[in-house]
Amino acid sequence: MIFYPHIEKFDPTIANALKNELQRQEQTLELIASENFVSPAVLEALGSIATNKYAEGYPGRRYYGGNQYIDIIEQTAIDRAKKLFHAEHANVQPLSGAPMNLAAYSALAKPGDTILGMDLSHGGHLTHGHPITFSAKVYNFVRYACNPETGEIDYAALREIALKEKPKIVLAGFSAYSRELDYEKIHAIAQEVGALSMMDMAHISGLVAGGALKNPVPIFDVVTTTTHKTLRGPRGGMILCKQQFAKQIDKAVFPGLQGGPHQNQITALAVALKEAMQPEFKTYAAQVIRNAAMLCETVRAGGLRILFGGTDNHLILADVTPLGLSGHEAETLLDSAHITVNKNMIPHDPRKPLDPSGIRLGTPALTTRGMKEPEMRLIGNTIISLLKNPQNETTIQNTKKLVATLTTQFPLYQ
Repeated sequence: MIFYPHIEKFDPTIANALKNELQRQEQTLELIASENFVSPAVLEALGSIATNKYAEGYPGRRYYGGNQYIDIIEQTAIDRAKKLFHAEHANVQPLSGAPMNLAAYSALAKPGDTILGMDLSHGGHLTHGHPITFSAKVYNFVRYACNPETGEIDYAALREIALKEKPKIVLAGFSAYSRELDYEKIHAIAQEVGALSMMDMAHISGLVAGGALKNPVPIFDVVTTTTHKTLRGPRGGMILCKQQFAKQIDKAVFPGLQGGPHQNQITALAVALKEAMQPEFKTYAAQVIRNAAMLCETVRAGGLRILFGGTDNHLILADVTPLGLSGHEAETLLDSAHITVNKNMIPHDPRKPLDPSGIRLGTPALTTRGMKEPEMRLIGNTIISLLKNPQNETTIQNTKKLVATLTTQFPLYQ
């Protein structure tokens, strides 16, 4: 159990909100693919006295005094990241995913340069060039998509776009794509057109760390990742790269984009990276993928249309319109029964972004709680039952009872 005695005494409003959020997390089936639960050790580190220290610069090269112990913490995080991902260089200071990617772009490209990235509606990410983002105002983004027949990335079309546009960066990575990428093919295309290769592995870095998916780090020039999601660390970012790009990456992060790093976040990351080096984490990563495969087949059998033909990783993108619902309606209905998912655009979606055709499901958080294939089958069938009977109060109540049983059987923090 987690307590906040000092907050309870000083600020009951915040303490009460935290208690309610803890209860919500404990009593909900969390299926948002980008969310996870950190360990008590990571929580301790995140709330540690490292938050008090300014540490502009890098270990051994700070602009403030008194960083001798902070240097040990950050260097430990760097060394663990390099070892875990077989990286030549690691920067652990990015505050989150969006500034992390912006820093990488600024290190590798000049304003106005062309970057080739995956279309958001085909599974990419906002920071990969969506027109609404700041990076799209600085760089000329062009986008590749999936083959509408197979649902997988059309590498031939990607190559043709690269040959035509001559991008400075060929960017791989996704937020809602469920297949494993052909890293060698993407890197080869970049080399063919004289571009740098970059991979955003934010969603799958924990699966890579656990050996459940191929490691893109030795292949690409630069690889970025958030540190939460499947890696099960604090919310933050990390940039891994070849040694030849180390100086420009470091300068782009600091002083190029941000000032003092959040050392409590880096402390928590160091702890999470050590956790990811343990044998238990390999077991976890493999189970995440097995759970996703089971959940995918269960909801497919129940009538959802699975995008990209299936899943090789932790997530599933599913079209719910065959059941007569929109993604927003499905998200709201499931949330009412204490199952949390997110609505999501699908390729060539005829609906609007805030009321799309799909939902995205993910298994990292429930796997952290210890659930396996039998639970995934049960949860998948329950989801289908609820989506097929949205007005049936008995179905909603039965779903709530099942959620209560599972969350009690697999407690979040003991």
